[in-house]
Amino acid sequence: MKLNKNLKKMAAPVLGMSLLFPTMTSAATAPPTVNTPAVDLRASLDQLLSEHFALAFAAMTSAYDGAPNAEEAMKALDQNALDMQPAIASLYGEKGAAEFERIFRAHNNATDDYAMAVKSDDQNAEDQAKMGVDKFVKDFSAFLAAATGGKLPQQGAMQALRTHENLVQKAFDDYVAGDYKGTYQTYREGFKQMFDVSKALSSAITAQMPDKFKGSKPDTAAGDLRSALNRLAAEHFALATMEMQKEYAGSKDFDFVNWAQDANTADFKAAISSIYGAEAGNQFVNVWQPNHIDAQSDLVQAVKKKDDNMRKDVENRIDTFANDFGAFLGTATEEKLPTKAAKDAVMAHEQSVMKTFDNAVAGDYAATYQSWREGYKIMFGVGQALGNGIVTQMPGKFETVTMPGQMPHTGMGGASETTDSQAPWLEASLTAMLLLGSAVVIRKKMVKQQ
Repeated sequence: MKLNKNLKKMAAPVLGMSLLFPTMTSAATAPPTVNTPAVDLRASLDQLLSEHFALAFAAMTSAYDGAPNAEEAMKALDQNALDMQPAIASLYGEKGAAEFERIFRAHNNATDDYAMAVKSDDQNAEDQAKMGVDKFVKDFSAFLAAATGGKLPQQGAMQALRTHENLVQKAFDDYVAGDYKGTYQTYREGFKQMFDVSKALSSAITAQMPDKFKGSKPDTAAGDLRSALNRLAAEHFALATMEMQKEYAGSKDFDFVNWAQDANTADFKAAISSIYGAEAGNQFVNVWQPNHIDAQSDLVQAVKKKDDNMRKDVENRIDTFANDFGAFLGTATEEKLPTKAAKDAVMAHEQSVMKTFDNAVAGDYAATYQSWREGYKIMFGVGQALGNGIVTQMPGKFETVTMPGQMPHTGMGGASETTDSQAPWLEASLTAMLLLGSAVVIRKKMVKQQ
């Protein structure tokens, strides 16, 4: 693989950003970093809240379909809530954690009840389930407001939680109606919203107890970068594993999961093109698509055909992707993210995707969700490592608490409105702008893979 010398072209868009945001300085003496207690808190919430959304959708749709994985999907959703408890206990004590568990697990049950009520066409049960969801919104917003000492106002928390619930329900209702494009458009919107919520919640918590977080803040430019990378990487994993299982099963919504995966790839390309230029974005796709996205689909076909030789060939292509993409990232960060570490991380991701798929094919759904959750967590390590490489490489671009301009609307206060009608490319451009603000001119170089 070669990284073209035209990576130098990124200098032009960086200049454009400097005109938009001429002053980005801070009085802080310590160099910016993605590794602070507050940013770590935000990243943990990124992981747990977005995982909740992905598992809630999986649990509802599999329950409606009567799929054999439905019970284990619900167990994974429940375990996600349990995994939030230690963090709550460390902040608000065991009583706070117990109250959180009571509210959140009842919410998960209401989610399952709604899916089953729709499946059985039981309007009374559906209304009861909706009442359970409404109770969750009220109870959990009150809990968050009280726990944070009002740093997160109840009205703002209620609005954000209602938005989340509406997006989960809309994605499910579209699925039931057979509107699969609507399903996965809403899925992507709802998935993204959880990262906005984690930013607002972590900001409230750290404002409430600054000493516990050593005075660090989650809404730094470096924290925004890490969160953006977390989102793109985690969404890729969620969609890739879903896509492979649906292709194997011949699911009627497979083409639209594939569409969502392509949209995620387009977001990645937009970010890289904005930093390195259009040619580098094309190079990214040339590495990312054939031996990664396409290879995962080819692996599914090899398993369906029970063709061991075909599978071996596909696995060799995946190894090539890990090497090539690791080299791409190592070169882009001038080895601040070492090539070997990048290759190892990419390979760990690929192995978790294949393991999750193989477990599903074998019908071992407990193992499927265990490996899924492990693989999902890996992506947040990827976001942290790559973000750290970029920030270490170009600290001068991150000497600010938060990126200037409007922040995404979360319903939790201090945010600008966005509308459902915004096109998918806007999401890509926002992420690209965030990454673009971190860019620095990479010296002329070329990486050669034998």
